[in-house]
Formats: sequence, C-alpha cells, structure tokens
Amino acid sequence: MTLVARDISKVFAGRGRSAASVPAVRGASFELAPGQTVGLVGQSGSGKSTLARIVLGLLPPTGGQVLFDDRPTSEFGRADWARFRHQVQAVFQDPRQSLNWRLDIESIVTEPLRNYGIGDRRERRARAAQLLDQVQVSAKLLARRPADVSGGQLQRVAIARALALAPGYLVCDEPLSALDVSVQAGIVNLLLDLQESQGLAMLFISHDLGIVRHLSDRVLVMRRGEIVESAAADDFYRGPSHPYSRELVGLTAAPEPSAPAGPPATEPIAAQEKGD
Repeated sequence: MTLVARDISKVFAGRGRSAASVPAVRGASFELAPGQTVGLVGQSGSGKSTLARIVLGLLPPTGGQVLFDDRPTSEFGRADWARFRHQVQAVFQDPRQSLNWRLDIESIVTEPLRNYGIGDRRERRARAAQLLDQVQVSAKLLARRPADVSGGQLQRVAIARALALAPGYLVCDEPLSALDVSVQAGIVNLLLDLQESQGLAMLFISHDLGIVRHLSDRVLVMRRGEIVESAAADDFYRGPSHPYSRELVGLTAAPEPSAPAGPPATEPIAAQEKGD
C-alpha cells in the first residue's frame, strides 16, 4: 500500500462578498511508500498543514486526488474510510489541543480500540500499558488526566494513541513545535526507534530542517502552496537546487546574529500567507 497525493490544490473562499479567495495548496504531488519517511518543510503559511489535513481526509481538496492502495479516497465508502483510519494515523502539533482533557490517559490511548471494537476492557488496558511502555512513559500515567502530565509526556501519549491500531502510516504535523527544546530530541529519537522497530512510514511536517535531516529519506520543500523541490535527503542536504530551499538551509545553518540584520537580498521567507 502506498499513500499518494496527486496534483492537490486547495482554495479557501474569502470572507465577505468582495473578499478574494485564498489558494492554500497548488498542484502538490508526492508519494509515501511503506517504511519511508518524507520530510515536508517550509515556513509558516506555506500550506503544509493544509496539505496534511487533505491527505488525512480531514479536508476535501479543491482539485487533485489522494490515493491509498491505488484507490482515490474521494470514492471511499464508510468501510473504506474505516480501513484507511486503521492504517493512517496522525500526531498533531499541540497535544493539549488534540487530546480530550475530560478523559484520563487510559481512555485517551484506548479510544481507537474502543471505536474498532478491539478487545475487552482488561485487554485494552493491557494494550494501553504496552503502548505507554513503547513510547517510554510509565503506565502509572494511565489514571491521570492531561492537565496533570507534562507537555513532553503528553505528546508521547498522543503518539501512543496513534499507534494503538498498529498503523502503517503516521502523519506528524509539527509534533515538536509546541514542546520545549529540551524534550524535542527525545521525541525525535522515539520516532526513529518506532520507525525502525515497526516499519512505520511517516510524513513528518516541520519548519526545522535540522530535525528533518535526522528523520527523512526524502525532503519536500513547500513555498506558497507549491512543492518547489523534491529530493533524496542526502542529495538535498549536499546542495538544494531551488533558491528558496537554499535560503531555508542557510537559515538553519546560520549562527545567531550578533547585530541587527539588514534587509534580505532575496524575497523574505516570512512574507507568505498567514495560516498553515
């Protein structure tokens, strides 16, 4: 099974009669094969998260198709979507927003199992403890609520929930940006370990090329809704071909400025659409 985005576009209607429509994604295409990690990079507002939501089936595209196992998701019925959700799971940016704070950790992690009618309560609890062990969190957290858990631990809980159904694909949408720098490395190492041990394919979305370098087999660069470069990770980091990619890599590699910087010689990266 391969997850494919083919010529995806998304246009959001403007608000009010005279407001212009906003093109968020323009002709984006890529493939994610089993066991592969694709890094999708670009500054805020480049359309990364919109593309991720379309791939996940959370937003309909304006044009193009998402294919899973060579079938367009636009033709899926209820049973097809259930199979898709079983195989394709997501980890979002801020676990404090993506997890239900009214539930305890056990209920959060076992929710996918309950939805698919897998196991009885005792079996689901045992599976939850096993999942927390996989993401290197103590099973003592099962009785706690999200408000009583640190941000780093909570993101590990979100990863455990995403792994509950043993998916083949994981879409990670900026999973580190809401975390302290001190805990980001631990999450990166965890994702690497999980990919190696479980053969996960990952679409890893980030604005941080340094992190993407550690994770990805292939790198896609997105700018103003378009994928402007697609390259094997080794080739990309040896020398990106697109000027925008070179600017991104330069920003990643550059030391902190000791004096106020002058105006950029090229178009500012930050001058893009608001919202991702």
